[in-house]
Amino acid sequence: MQQKWSPSGWRTRPAKHIPSDYPDSAHLERTEETLRTYPPLVFAGEARNLQARLADVAAGKAFLLQGGDCAESFKEFHPNNIRDTFRALMQMSVVLTFAGAKPVVKVARMAGQFAKPRSEATETKEGVTLPSYRGDNINGMDFTPEARTPDPERLLKAYGQSAATLNLIRAFAQGGYGDLHNVHRWTLGFVADSPQGKRYRELADRISEALDFMAACGITPESTPQMRQVDVYTSHEALLLGFEEAMTRIDSTSGDWYDTSAHFLWIGDRTRALDGAHVEFARGVKNPIGMKCGPSLEADDLLRLIDALNPANEPGRLTLIARFGAEKAAAGLPKLVRAVMREGRNVVWSCDPMHGNTLKTASGYKTRPFDRILSEVETFMGALPAEGAYPGGVHVEMTGAQVTECLGGAAEITEDTLSDRYHTHCDPRLNGQQALDLAFLIAERLRGVRENGRRAANA
Repeated sequence: MQQKWSPSGWRTRPAKHIPSDYPDSAHLERTEETLRTYPPLVFAGEARNLQARLADVAAGKAFLLQGGDCAESFKEFHPNNIRDTFRALMQMSVVLTFAGAKPVVKVARMAGQFAKPRSEATETKEGVTLPSYRGDNINGMDFTPEARTPDPERLLKAYGQSAATLNLIRAFAQGGYGDLHNVHRWTLGFVADSPQGKRYRELADRISEALDFMAACGITPESTPQMRQVDVYTSHEALLLGFEEAMTRIDSTSGDWYDTSAHFLWIGDRTRALDGAHVEFARGVKNPIGMKCGPSLEADDLLRLIDALNPANEPGRLTLIARFGAEKAAAGLPKLVRAVMREGRNVVWSCDPMHGNTLKTASGYKTRPFDRILSEVETFMGALPAEGAYPGGVHVEMTGAQVTECLGGAAEITEDTLSDRYHTHCDPRLNGQQALDLAFLIAERLRGVRENGRRAANA
């Protein structure tokens, strides 16, 4: 029997990585109360639709593509940045759909991905110690006492930016920009002349030919409106639980609680304690939930967490996001998959090849070598089928901008060129060219999974 749940019940549990140093707690309470009066950012019906799509992923009938910013910022908020990341996601989706011959469920790390857990509560520079930067909805990046002081007003600004971002994403997705006839228009300028750009153009040409054939048969966007639209859902880590509580509402249709800040929420590898605040909050909302699974997670603990977060074993309810690091994935991932398969748990398996592969260069830049990212994806795509499970998705920090934050790739970013366009406010992201390169790698593996399944069916 599950214990009774309320949106505020998490406050009785240990809460990691939630700042407790707001100078005016009454101001914070007033701000959260104001947020309770704000309209929902997403709707319960949309979250239910996403769970149905994720149930297809769990059954091996679709693939999950989840990607976007490490941490959204107030400074870089601009429609062009939103558009370019949307375009990069659409390009990746086309590559994956074509190779896997399966629908791709598109979930953006956008419209709410602000707060970040930090390894240290404070940061010291030149003998001065200040609170760590925790994301623009908590404090500022500038290394000053004023900027690093948590400010509740930032929550309201984050809500406004999330609403505007979501509005533009919906306009792109539903207004025709997501139409496959625009497949050539999605190419980012700096990607066009790259090897990946050439491969993408060849793929886009084949899609255009297929669309011409369909049009000749009378199947057009005018006769089939679904061709003009795509579904793009939003997601973020449910870290700052006061904000999440304020955005949690009862759905008038079902009577269930939904967190209306995003369609999909996940629990981080640092906050997934079974008796902790984040698991307590997530178990009670009906949104699809994700959970990061790292090297410290034992199989028995994972099964207990699955039982807490998905007691009814609903398909599409829970996504397990593996983030081991290239050097630890081969040893750590299979034992978790084996336990989940043995117990018959319905989950989506997704790969986060970013967070376990972060290092710091001699010059002080946090970065991620592209070859390690590819290696972890390779391990994931091989380990899941070996255990009888489906490698159902990928979860990446990426941007459509021409940044230089991750080493390597076809752009051959080196330690010397990292500083050229290192713009992230927190962790390094793949640029559009590297993201497309990754999509082609996954596409090749998906094609192999599809062909192996076909051979097995004919055996």
